[in-house]
Amino acid sequence: MEMYDAMFSASFALNERIASAVFEVLPECAPLVAIVDRDGNCWPSDSEAFEKLNLSETLLSDLRAQVDDGVEPATAQVGDAAVTMVQLSTEHTNCGYLVLAIGRAGSDSIPAGLGAIETIVALIALAARLVEKESLLGEAQIKCYSVYGTAQAPAN
Repeated sequence: MEMYDAMFSASFALNERIASAVFEVLPECAPLVAIVDRDGNCWPSDSEAFEKLNLSETLLSDLRAQVDDGVEPATAQVGDAAVTMVQLSTEHTNCGYLVLAIGRAGSDSIPAGLGAIETIVALIALAARLVEKESLLGEAQIKCYSVYGTAQAPAN
């Protein structure tokens, strides 16, 4: 049963909606983006490219530990790609982490690209907040309809 608990959690569903909203508008030439939750579930923008990147679990754990310790963004060089990880959260939910991988980057280009990376992260965080607000508004609307529907039901 534990296997399905994560799939039906609020953060899992929110991460899926965020990934869908963000990845839908990413251009083909965009950096590789992945959302990784605290349970290890991963939503990459390009599954094939993410697999080719071959990020080890040790590296991901190290980056998560750095982010959890307040080092943001946490960066690493993997082959010719610069990998950056930051925390992804909304007003109500800690979604986990956002991973950006920019190919053909040298270790000296990570600091030079931080402005662009911060912009991408900020835009994805904005999308996450908007998706969460849409979800909360939908839930409130359903509650209103259910209250309205039961109030109008004839008493037998």
